Amino acid sequence: MFNAITHSHIWVFDQDQALDFYVGKLGLEVRADVDLEVMRWLTVGVPGEPGREILLEVPGPPGMDPASAAETRDLVAKGATGLNAIFTTEDCQATFEDLRDRNVEITQEPVERFYGIDMGIRDPFGNHLRVTQPAPVPAGGWPSDVKVAEF
Repeated sequence: MFNAITHSHIWVFDQDQALDFYVGKLGLEVRADVDLEVMRWLTVGVPGEPGREILLEVPGPPGMDPASAAETRDLVAKGATGLNAIFTTEDCQATFEDLRDRNVEITQEPVERFYGIDMGIRDPFGNHLRVTQPAPVPAGGWPSDVKVAEF
């Protein structure tokens, strides 16, 4: 039926500030920056990985009315929209140090987990992002008896 997920989105309040963060600090690249008259279609992606784009979307028209946009902005600013994206890296500790030096807000320093080394960051709008250095998947898959506390 489906063969790919090509786009997902993250709510941002200012697309130029989002570019500064996602491109300037995280190192993503702009894939599209188009004035659609009803909105600015601004997408970014990981360099060298053409299959997935993130739409940096401002809450508001044409997709939602002003009251819903205000509620969405409040939820994002509170960090109440959940996990927004997981990025992978080959070296989580080096990525942590680089992001820290770029003044990215770190919400959790790298921690070793059964699935790899994982850390948390937050964008300027309140969105939660994770950075993971995946561990090799064990033969037979991940254990089914992992406790939530271990995750």
